[in-house]
Formats: sequence, structure tokens, C-alpha cells
Amino acid sequence: MSELKIHNILVVDDERDLCEILEFNLASEGFQVEVAHSAEAALKKNLESFDLILLDVMMGDTSGYRMASVMRKEMNLTVPIIFLTAKNTENDILTGFNVGADDYIPKPFSIKEVLARVRAVLKRGKTISLENNYLSSDELVVDTNSKSVQIDGEPVNLTRKEFEILVMLIRQKGHFFSREEILNRIWSDDVIVTERNVDVNIARLRKKIGSYGICIQGRSGYGYRFKDQQTV
Repeated sequence: MSELKIHNILVVDDERDLCEILEFNLASEGFQVEVAHSAEAALKKNLESFDLILLDVMMGDTSGYRMASVMRKEMNLTVPIIFLTAKNTENDILTGFNVGADDYIPKPFSIKEVLARVRAVLKRGKTISLENNYLSSDELVVDTNSKSVQIDGEPVNLTRKEFEILVMLIRQKGHFFSREEILNRIWSDDVIVTERNVDVNIARLRKKIGSYGICIQGRSGYGYRFKDQQTV
């Protein structure tokens, strides 16, 4: 029988009392926990060794947003990030997801909520192959390093936006992304875009990935999600 994996979590927050509370409760649930009291200290760690990072936004010289951006864009790390922050407006939350967050928990929060969100994000990660920068669903394989997609070993030619949408959806299988959220994360640098752009690109993506197109599901009022073929 294989040993149960102990997940390694990094807590990054300049509130020392809060860090102690989180560390105690996470450790009590069987997680291995490390703490950093600034983004600068956290970035000096081997971030690839962690299964999840709980990250505050407002900290010293380097904000949590900036740290997440460095991890995603400069270090190309896919370690899940959950923001814990008092910045809880709609724009704050969208900014968090735009820089690569997997979840966003406004302060004040309950420890039970944090533990539930942590388990949910870690569980999502189990259904996705991230080894060697690969994401997969049966014979649909996405290489985030070479920016390529294959189905049954055959290459699929996607535009940059189509590829980014597919990665976004397959990275968090089962999670609905609203059109607005997709716009903010995929078209963040563009000025004149509408929700129609999302629908058009989704339609093209579905067509290009053939039988896997049914895995991209849309629901009125919710947006779009990706589900494996056996669960569709």
C-alpha cells in the first residue's frame, strides 16, 4: 500500500499572530506547514516544493499580487495560490484571479472555511497532470511549456487565445468561469473586447478539439467549465 501524501503548504502573511493560528490548524489537519512573513522571504524559498501557497495581499514592499505575478510569469510556476486578504472588492478579487490565483478568501474568515477551500484546491489538483508542464484529459494533452496541444498524438492548431482558454478551463476542471472572468484573465491587455469574444473563441475551440468539444460546457448565469468525457 502506497503512503498517503502529506501536502506541504506555505503561509505568506506579515501578521504573525494569524500565521501562528493558520500554522497550528493546518498542522492539526495533517498538513506540513512553513511560514514566511514577507513576499521577499517567500520568494527565496524553493516554491516548487510546495503543494499550495496561502498568500496575503498587503505586505511590505512586495504585495501578494506582485509575488503571484512573478511566480506565474517569470518563474513559470503552477503551484496553486489562495489569496487571504482584507482587499475584498470585486475589482480586488478579479485582480487576484488575473495574476494567477486559484481561490480568494476575504478577511475576516473562519478557519473551517480556509481548511475547506484548501482541501478543495488540492483535490482539484489531483485530477490534473502537471508533471513536465503537461495537462491532460484522456488522449487530449496540453503542453504548457511548448504551448502545444495533441489529441491521440496528433497536433491541434490553436490560436493563442484559444490555447489560453483551454489551459484555464482544464487546469481547474469542473469549475465555472464567468465570461467576465475569462475576459479579465485572457484579454487583460486588450481594451476593446466584449463577452461575445469569449463565445466566439469557445465555439472555435470546441470545433478544433473535436470529440472533446463536449467537455467544454456552458451554463447560463455561470459561464464555462471543462469536464472529463467520462463525467460529462
